[in-house]
Amino acid sequence: MRLRGVREVWRALGRSRVFDGLLAAGVCAADVTAALVLFPAGDPGRIPALAISAAGAAALLVRRGRPITVALVTLALDLLYVLLGLGDPATPPSTIGLYGLGRYAAGRAAWSVSAATVVMYALLSLKTMPGPLYYSSVPVLLPLLFTGTGAFFRLRSELRERRQQQVAEAAVRAERRRIARELHDVVAHHITTINVLVGAGRTTMASDPERAQEVLVTAERTAREAMTEMRQLLHVLRVEDDGEPEDHSGTGVAALPALVEQVRGAGLPVGMEVTGEAVPLPAAVDHAVYRIVQEALTNTRKHAPGARATVRLAHLPGAVEVEVLDDGLGRRSGGQQGGGFGLGGMAERVALCGGRLQTGPRPSGGFQVHARIPVPEPREPAVRVSALWSREPKENP
Repeated sequence: MRLRGVREVWRALGRSRVFDGLLAAGVCAADVTAALVLFPAGDPGRIPALAISAAGAAALLVRRGRPITVALVTLALDLLYVLLGLGDPATPPSTIGLYGLGRYAAGRAAWSVSAATVVMYALLSLKTMPGPLYYSSVPVLLPLLFTGTGAFFRLRSELRERRQQQVAEAAVRAERRRIARELHDVVAHHITTINVLVGAGRTTMASDPERAQEVLVTAERTAREAMTEMRQLLHVLRVEDDGEPEDHSGTGVAALPALVEQVRGAGLPVGMEVTGEAVPLPAAVDHAVYRIVQEALTNTRKHAPGARATVRLAHLPGAVEVEVLDDGLGRRSGGQQGGGFGLGGMAERVALCGGRLQTGPRPSGGFQVHARIPVPEPREPAVRVSALWSREPKENP
């Protein structure tokens, strides 16, 4: 139980943030220890060395989100370190900052900052490393090595993600081809059967009404079976992360309070507001509203830990609106995640229902997911053909 709690905390905080925090703490401890050893008590350079070491380590906390800023800050601290006569450049914070520059920043910007660092190191080497040019050129080229190492790992990660995406897309295309073939077989078989039955009913309608009624009832049953098989095939197009077909049981607007309570119990402060008079929604709209809220809250938990969220549901004339707001600063991905489909899946669901979806950062901070889905007016149920034929035939006058 204790190990499971540690894993949950690890997921909640985010592996990257925990790693960056541990890295910054380790660098700070190492630099502070080195400063205390190199600058004994009473040395005027001790306090500036400690301050520069602490500031450089603290900057590493945001090296993934702000790689260029972190690189510039750590390099500025290096420059200050040398100008104060405390030591040589290429301290651990600037080394990690240059690596993060190549790992997390765009190529042109990363190499521009790295080239400027080479120039700075070249100028500093004239003061800190007097001697032959070939001797001083070794540390001058270190920024290019550090940035290149980060760029190498970034390229390798991008290639791995691209290969995984290609494999996933190929699997999706193969599955869609299989479903298309099955749909063709189902539709061709049942439509052919219905066509034959309806033709037989039409030819026997006048001479044998009872026989025509039986034929049309069979055609109706065949059409119902075709619709059932088509729904089962189309459900395969919606697959959750665990590989199981999507289950609509327990989903819908009526289940939103339970979903909000479940998310609140998982640690995300979330409130819910409902306005307007609730009306029965079509199954597709009902499921779409639930899945949008579920996916949005999952994204908030995953990408903005510590944020607060609000779910707003409005029943309007001819439409239903759902909005999920949070005050977190986390990024959102369009890939598959959380409930299974990410922002792209939300857009597909809303588009299939004829609605509109808006997602993006809020001006006041945080993230917004807003969907408006039209609700068609209820229609009179169609009269069954078999019911028509069940009436007593009128006698000819």
